[in-house]
Amino acid sequence: MALPDWLEPMAATLTQDRFATPDWIFERKFDGIRVIAFKRGADVRLYSRNRLPWHLPAIADAVGALPIADAILDGEVTSASGVVYHVFDVMWLDGRDVTALPLEDRRALLAGLDLRAPLEHVRLLEHDQPWELARAEGWEGVIAKRKGTPYEHKRSKHWLKMKCELEHDFVVGGFTDPQGQRVGLGALLVGFYENDDFVFAGKIGTGFDTRLLLALRAKLDALEIPERPFTKFVGLPRLRAHWVRPEIVVQVGFIEWTTNRKLRHPRLLSVRLRASEVSDRLRRDTSRNVAP
Repeated sequence: MALPDWLEPMAATLTQDRFATPDWIFERKFDGIRVIAFKRGADVRLYSRNRLPWHLPAIADAVGALPIADAILDGEVTSASGVVYHVFDVMWLDGRDVTALPLEDRRALLAGLDLRAPLEHVRLLEHDQPWELARAEGWEGVIAKRKGTPYEHKRSKHWLKMKCELEHDFVVGGFTDPQGQRVGLGALLVGFYENDDFVFAGKIGTGFDTRLLLALRAKLDALEIPERPFTKFVGLPRLRAHWVRPEIVVQVGFIEWTTNRKLRHPRLLSVRLRASEVSDRLRRDTSRNVAP
Protein backbone atom coordinates (compact mmCIF):
# COMPACT_ATOMS: atom_id res chain seq x y z
CA MET A 1 0.00 0.00 0.00
CA ALA A 2 1.38 3.38 -1.02
CA LEU A 3 2.02 6.09 1.53
CA PRO A 4 -0.74 8.73 1.17
CA ASP A 5 0.20 12.33 0.46
CA TRP A 6 -1.92 13.55 3.37
CA LEU A 7 -3.97 12.32 6.32
CA GLU A 8 -6.01 14.74 8.40
CA PRO A 9 -4.67 14.87 11.98
CA MET A 10 -6.85 14.18 14.98
CA ALA A 11 -7.70 17.15 17.19
CA ALA A 12 -8.59 17.23 20.89
CA THR A 13 -11.75 18.79 22.32
CA LEU A 14 -11.41 21.29 25.15
CA THR A 15 -13.09 20.14 28.34
CA GLN A 16 -13.71 21.74 31.70
CA ASP A 17 -14.25 18.35 33.36
CA ARG A 18 -11.53 16.97 35.61
CA PHE A 19 -11.30 13.19 35.99
CA ALA A 20 -8.76 10.37 36.14
CA THR A 21 -10.60 7.11 35.45
CA PRO A 22 -9.00 3.78 34.37
CA ASP A 23 -10.46 3.92 30.85
CA TRP A 24 -8.39 7.00 29.98
CA ILE A 25 -4.67 7.69 29.67
CA PHE A 26 -3.08 11.08 30.24
CA GLU A 27 -0.20 12.86 28.55
CA ARG A 28 1.42 16.25 28.97
CA LYS A 29 0.05 18.98 26.71
CA PHE A 30 3.04 20.71 25.17
CA ASP A 31 3.06 24.40 24.32
CA GLY A 32 4.52 24.06 20.83
CA ILE A 33 3.59 23.53 17.19
CA ARG A 34 1.80 20.49 15.80
CA VAL A 35 3.94 18.63 13.27
CA ILE A 36 2.93 15.66 11.11
CA ALA A 37 5.95 13.80 9.71
CA PHE A 38 5.63 11.86 6.43
CA LYS A 39 8.56 9.50 5.81
CA ARG A 40 9.06 7.65 2.54
CA GLY A 41 12.50 6.07 2.67
CA ALA A 42 15.00 8.85 3.31
CA ASP A 43 12.57 11.48 2.01
CA VAL A 44 10.76 13.28 4.83
CA ARG A 45 8.09 15.97 4.63
CA LEU A 46 6.93 17.89 7.67
CA TYR A 47 3.54 19.59 7.77
CA SER A 48 1.44 21.65 10.13
CA ARG A 49 -2.04 20.43 11.05
CA ASN A 50 -3.32 22.62 8.17
CA ARG A 51 -0.91 21.03 5.69
CA LEU A 52 1.53 23.93 5.61
CA PRO A 53 5.16 22.79 5.18
CA TRP A 54 7.63 23.10 8.05
CA HIS A 55 11.38 23.46 7.49
CA LEU A 56 12.97 21.69 10.46
CA PRO A 57 16.14 19.99 9.16
CA ALA A 58 17.23 18.32 12.41
CA ILE A 59 13.83 16.69 12.87
CA ALA A 60 13.58 15.68 9.22
CA ASP A 61 17.02 14.06 9.38
CA ALA A 62 16.16 12.14 12.56
CA VAL A 63 12.86 10.87 11.12
CA GLY A 64 14.64 9.94 7.87
CA ALA A 65 17.20 7.90 9.81
CA LEU A 66 14.57 5.67 11.46
CA PRO A 67 15.03 2.03 10.30
CA ILE A 68 11.55 1.77 8.76
CA ALA A 69 10.42 1.99 5.14
CA ASP A 70 7.71 4.56 5.62
CA ALA A 71 5.66 6.17 8.36
CA ILE A 72 3.36 9.02 9.32
CA LEU A 73 4.09 10.31 12.81
CA ASP A 74 2.10 12.81 14.84
CA GLY A 75 3.56 15.04 17.52
CA GLU A 76 4.41 18.47 18.89
CA VAL A 77 7.63 20.45 18.41
CA THR A 78 8.93 22.61 21.24
CA SER A 79 12.01 24.81 21.34
CA ALA A 80 12.30 25.97 24.98
CA SER A 81 15.57 24.06 25.51
CA GLY A 82 16.54 23.03 21.99
CA VAL A 83 14.25 21.76 19.27
CA VAL A 84 12.44 18.56 20.32
CA TYR A 85 9.81 16.56 18.42
CA HIS A 86 7.52 14.94 21.02
CA VAL A 87 5.95 12.05 19.09
CA PHE A 88 2.66 10.90 20.60
CA ASP A 89 0.97 8.87 17.84
CA VAL A 90 1.50 7.01 14.58
CA MET A 91 -0.94 6.87 11.65
CA TRP A 92 1.07 4.77 9.21
CA LEU A 93 3.91 2.29 9.63
CA ASP A 94 5.78 0.13 7.12
CA GLY A 95 3.17 0.13 4.39
CA ARG A 96 0.17 -0.15 6.72
CA ASP A 97 -2.51 2.31 7.78
CA VAL A 98 -2.72 1.83 11.55
CA THR A 99 -5.32 4.49 12.37
CA ALA A 100 -8.03 1.85 12.94
CA LEU A 101 -5.98 0.17 15.66
CA PRO A 102 -6.85 0.90 19.30
CA LEU A 103 -4.86 3.62 21.03
CA GLU A 104 -2.88 1.11 23.12
CA ASP A 105 -1.78 -0.82 20.00
CA ARG A 106 -0.62 2.35 18.26
CA ARG A 107 1.33 3.35 21.35
CA ALA A 108 2.95 -0.11 21.39
CA LEU A 109 4.01 0.31 17.76
CA LEU A 110 5.42 3.72 18.58
CA ALA A 111 7.26 2.35 21.63
CA GLY A 112 8.99 -0.11 19.31
CA LEU A 113 10.63 2.74 17.38
CA ASP A 114 14.09 3.75 18.58
CA LEU A 115 13.52 7.49 18.73
CA ARG A 116 16.70 9.46 19.18
CA ALA A 117 17.24 13.16 19.77
CA PRO A 118 15.64 15.42 18.75
CA LEU A 119 12.82 12.85 18.69
CA GLU A 120 11.20 11.79 21.96
CA HIS A 121 8.37 9.52 23.04
CA VAL A 122 5.59 11.17 25.05
CA ARG A 123 5.33 9.33 28.34
CA LEU A 124 2.13 8.54 30.21
CA LEU A 125 1.33 10.52 33.34
CA GLU A 126 0.85 8.24 36.32
CA HIS A 127 -0.88 10.60 38.72
CA ASP A 128 -4.19 10.68 40.59
CA GLN A 129 -4.82 14.27 39.45
CA PRO A 130 -2.75 14.86 36.31
CA TRP A 131 -4.13 18.40 35.84
CA GLU A 132 -2.77 19.32 39.28
CA LEU A 133 0.60 17.90 38.26
CA ALA A 134 0.46 20.09 35.15
CA ARG A 135 -0.29 23.15 37.26
CA ALA A 136 2.56 22.38 39.67
CA GLU A 137 5.01 21.86 36.81
CA GLY A 138 3.92 24.99 34.96
CA TRP A 139 2.71 23.06 31.90
CA GLU A 140 0.02 24.25 29.52
CA GLY A 141 -2.21 21.35 30.54
CA VAL A 142 -2.83 17.66 29.91
CA ILE A 143 -4.41 15.57 27.16
CA ALA A 144 -6.79 12.77 28.13
CA LYS A 145 -7.16 9.94 25.60
CA ARG A 146 -9.79 7.23 25.79
CA LYS A 147 -8.41 3.70 25.70
CA GLY A 148 -9.46 1.38 22.89
CA THR A 149 -10.25 4.14 20.40
CA PRO A 150 -9.00 4.59 16.81
CA TYR A 151 -7.21 7.61 15.39
CA GLU A 152 -9.95 9.83 13.96
CA HIS A 153 -9.32 12.42 11.25
CA LYS A 154 -11.33 15.15 12.97
CA ARG A 155 -11.80 16.92 16.29
CA SER A 156 -12.81 14.13 18.62
CA LYS A 157 -14.17 13.68 22.12
CA HIS A 158 -11.90 10.64 22.46
CA TRP A 159 -9.09 13.15 23.01
CA LEU A 160 -9.79 15.84 25.59
CA LYS A 161 -7.54 18.73 26.49
CA MET A 162 -7.54 20.00 30.04
CA LYS A 163 -5.82 23.37 30.10
CA CYS A 164 -4.36 24.71 33.32
CA GLU A 165 -6.67 27.26 34.84
CA LEU A 166 -6.37 30.56 36.57
CA GLU A 167 -8.43 30.86 39.74
CA HIS A 168 -10.00 33.89 41.37
CA ASP A 169 -12.89 35.05 43.49
CA PHE A 170 -15.75 36.96 41.86
CA VAL A 171 -18.91 38.55 43.21
CA VAL A 172 -22.32 37.40 41.99
CA GLY A 173 -24.41 40.27 40.64
CA GLY A 174 -27.15 38.30 38.93
CA PHE A 175 -28.24 35.05 37.32
CA THR A 176 -30.25 33.76 34.38
CA ASP A 177 -33.22 31.41 34.33
CA PRO A 178 -32.63 27.71 33.52
CA GLN A 179 -33.45 26.35 30.08
CA GLY A 180 -34.55 22.89 28.97
CA GLN A 181 -34.06 20.18 31.61
CA ARG A 182 -31.87 22.33 33.84
CA VAL A 183 -33.20 23.38 37.25
CA GLY A 184 -32.50 26.26 39.61
CA LEU A 185 -30.62 28.69 37.41
CA GLY A 186 -28.93 28.90 34.04
CA ALA A 187 -25.76 30.82 34.80
CA LEU A 188 -24.32 33.12 37.43
CA LEU A 189 -23.45 36.64 36.32
CA VAL A 190 -20.26 37.65 38.10
CA GLY A 191 -18.03 40.66 38.37
CA PHE A 192 -15.15 42.33 40.19
CA TYR A 193 -14.53 45.75 41.72
CA GLU A 194 -12.35 48.30 39.96
CA ASN A 195 -12.12 51.55 41.88
CA ASP A 196 -15.77 52.52 42.39
CA ASP A 197 -17.13 50.34 39.57
CA PHE A 198 -18.59 46.86 39.72
CA VAL A 199 -17.37 45.36 36.40
CA PHE A 200 -19.16 42.47 34.68
CA ALA A 201 -16.69 39.61 34.03
CA GLY A 202 -18.88 36.93 32.48
CA LYS A 203 -21.35 34.07 32.90
CA ILE A 204 -20.62 30.92 34.91
CA GLY A 205 -22.72 28.02 33.64
CA THR A 206 -20.72 24.90 34.53
CA GLY A 207 -19.44 23.35 37.74
CA PHE A 208 -22.85 22.89 39.39
CA ASP A 209 -24.77 19.83 40.46
CA THR A 210 -28.56 19.80 40.87
CA ARG A 211 -28.41 20.25 44.63
CA LEU A 212 -26.17 23.32 44.34
CA LEU A 213 -28.30 24.82 41.56
CA LEU A 214 -31.41 24.64 43.74
CA ALA A 215 -29.65 25.88 46.87
CA LEU A 216 -28.11 28.85 45.06
CA ARG A 217 -31.43 29.78 43.48
CA ALA A 218 -33.04 29.92 46.93
CA LYS A 219 -30.27 32.17 48.25
CA LEU A 220 -30.30 34.42 45.19
CA ASP A 221 -34.08 34.82 45.18
CA ALA A 222 -33.77 36.32 48.67
CA LEU A 223 -31.22 38.85 47.37
CA GLU A 224 -33.07 39.90 44.19
CA ILE A 225 -33.21 43.62 43.36
CA PRO A 226 -34.94 45.46 40.49
CA GLU A 227 -31.87 47.19 38.95
CA ARG A 228 -28.60 45.71 37.74
CA PRO A 229 -25.72 46.24 40.19
CA PHE A 230 -23.02 46.26 37.48
CA THR A 231 -21.79 49.75 36.63
CA LYS A 232 -19.48 48.72 33.77
CA PHE A 233 -20.40 45.89 31.41
CA VAL A 234 -19.98 44.42 27.93
CA GLY A 235 -22.19 41.55 26.78
CA LEU A 236 -24.43 41.54 29.84
CA PRO A 237 -27.52 39.34 29.25
CA ARG A 238 -30.84 41.16 29.11
CA LEU A 239 -33.32 38.31 28.57
CA ARG A 240 -34.27 36.06 31.49
CA ALA A 241 -31.78 37.88 33.72
CA HIS A 242 -32.30 38.58 37.42
CA TRP A 243 -30.25 41.05 39.49
CA VAL A 244 -29.13 40.52 43.07
CA ARG A 245 -27.35 42.43 45.79
CA PRO A 246 -23.64 41.61 45.38
CA GLU A 247 -23.28 39.62 48.59
CA ILE A 248 -22.17 36.15 47.43
CA VAL A 249 -18.59 35.37 46.41
CA VAL A 250 -17.69 32.39 44.21
CA GLN A 251 -14.32 30.89 43.33
CA VAL A 252 -13.99 30.48 39.57
CA GLY A 253 -11.51 28.61 37.39
CA PHE A 254 -10.93 29.98 33.89
CA ILE A 255 -8.41 29.65 31.07
CA GLU A 256 -7.59 33.30 30.45
CA TRP A 257 -8.93 36.82 30.09
CA THR A 258 -10.26 37.91 26.71
CA THR A 259 -9.24 41.21 25.15
CA ASN A 260 -12.41 42.87 26.46
CA ARG A 261 -11.77 41.62 30.00
CA LYS A 262 -14.17 38.69 30.05
CA LEU A 263 -13.53 35.20 31.42
CA ARG A 264 -12.72 32.53 28.83
CA HIS A 265 -14.14 29.04 29.59
CA PRO A 266 -15.06 29.73 33.23
CA ARG A 267 -16.37 27.09 35.65
CA LEU A 268 -17.54 27.26 39.23
CA LEU A 269 -15.10 25.82 41.75
CA SER A 270 -16.85 26.71 44.99
CA VAL A 271 -19.18 29.11 46.73
CA ARG A 272 -17.06 31.03 49.20
CA LEU A 273 -17.68 33.96 51.53
CA ARG A 274 -20.15 36.76 51.59
CA ALA A 275 -18.85 39.75 49.67
CA SER A 276 -19.17 42.03 52.69
CA GLU A 277 -16.57 39.93 54.51
CA VAL A 278 -13.96 40.13 51.75
CA SER A 279 -14.82 43.34 49.90
CA ASP A 280 -11.48 45.00 50.63
CA ARG A 281 -9.52 42.00 49.35
CA LEU A 282 -11.69 41.69 46.26
CA ARG A 283 -11.22 45.35 45.44
CA ARG A 284 -7.47 45.20 45.98
CA ASP A 285 -6.89 41.92 44.10
CA THR A 286 -8.99 42.80 41.11
CA SER A 287 -7.53 46.26 40.68
CA ARG A 288 -3.97 44.90 40.73
CA ASN A 289 -4.06 41.36 39.45
CA VAL A 290 -7.25 40.20 37.82
CA ALA A 291 -8.23 42.16 34.75
CA PRO A 292 -5.59 43.36 32.31
